[in-house]
Amino acid sequence: LHSDVDKGEGQVKYVLNGEGATSIFTIDENTGDIHATKRLDREEQPYYTLRAQARHRHTNLPVEPESEFVIKVQDINDNEPKFLDGPYSARVPEMSPVGTSVVTVVATDADDPTYGNSARVVYSILEGQPYFSVEPRTGVVRTALPNMDREAREQYLLVIQAKDMVGQMGGLSGTTSVTVTLTDVNDNPPHFSRKSYQFSVPESLPVAMTVAKVKALDSDVGPNAEMEYRIVDGDGLGLFRITPDPDTQEGLITLQKGLDFETKSSYTLRVEASNRNIDLRFLSLGPFSDTATVRLNVQNVDEPPVFSSPFSKMVISEEATVGTTIGTIFAHDPDSTNSPIRYSIDRNTDLERFFNIDATTGVISTAKPLDREVNAVHNITIFATEI
Repeated sequence: LHSDVDKGEGQVKYVLNGEGATSIFTIDENTGDIHATKRLDREEQPYYTLRAQARHRHTNLPVEPESEFVIKVQDINDNEPKFLDGPYSARVPEMSPVGTSVVTVVATDADDPTYGNSARVVYSILEGQPYFSVEPRTGVVRTALPNMDREAREQYLLVIQAKDMVGQMGGLSGTTSVTVTLTDVNDNPPHFSRKSYQFSVPESLPVAMTVAKVKALDSDVGPNAEMEYRIVDGDGLGLFRITPDPDTQEGLITLQKGLDFETKSSYTLRVEASNRNIDLRFLSLGPFSDTATVRLNVQNVDEPPVFSSPFSKMVISEEATVGTTIGTIFAHDPDSTNSPIRYSIDRNTDLERFFNIDATTGVISTAKPLDREVNAVHNITIFATEI
């Protein structure tokens, strides 16, 4: 700084006031030269407002009015770009078309955006190729390969770089990571691991009980792996029902009517599994269903003998002699073995001692003389036992 009244005779001195005067800036009182005594940081303070005045050296009176001036700190590229929101996490559906937007990364540079290229940032991908790309100007991360399959690889780690000076040599850079997770779509049809299954079912199994479980496998997850099952055909239609287990996605085959080994010893069903939620975009990868054959073998259960009638009424005269035949009962083994039957009388009371039964033929005869006036009716219990 120099005043016109300063003739170089040493009568004028220069005084500096304002922001940073004496602490950051000093003035040579003889020459008016201003010096910075500390390193300046534009990002901390971009300009300073100072006031200078020329005074008479001996009287200290102003020789001209005070002048105000601004020192503007010129920017240099001393700040690297920073990703203030990183690291990033993003999700994108598997099988997305090339160019699908995944996430936008943003780097900021504290340098002056209005001066030079110090704050002009470009983006590049350091890790994550060839699966993903980043737009140099916008920071938009996009898919770069078609048909990325979640079932083959679910997660990717990307490293994105931001470099100032428009990416030119000598620019400063910063990096951030982006974890990209592929979300599931229904691009995998269900299939049975085997084309035929075989199960054994006891004929005594109660109605509504589960007789078998089959499961179609699906590499998808969540709603995309939910199953529906149905019996397509077979000789067990109406006798069996299949429903999905909501937790395991198994097909539960349950009994709707009673089984009888002697009537039918096996059943064959053809069951179908299909996805409940179909994505029309991937129908060409289907069909999204599969079938399998289920054979159910009915196991024979040893059943007790069955009387031809649960109650029989017989009449005999009280004059009948001991050993007189009263009648015959008959029981048979319902099993296919048709085992021979042994008959016996329940001897819990004295009344049953008036009668005998032939263990082999079932012929009932008197064992004692009968007296109608003493006991006109005898109730006896007959046992039939397989031999």
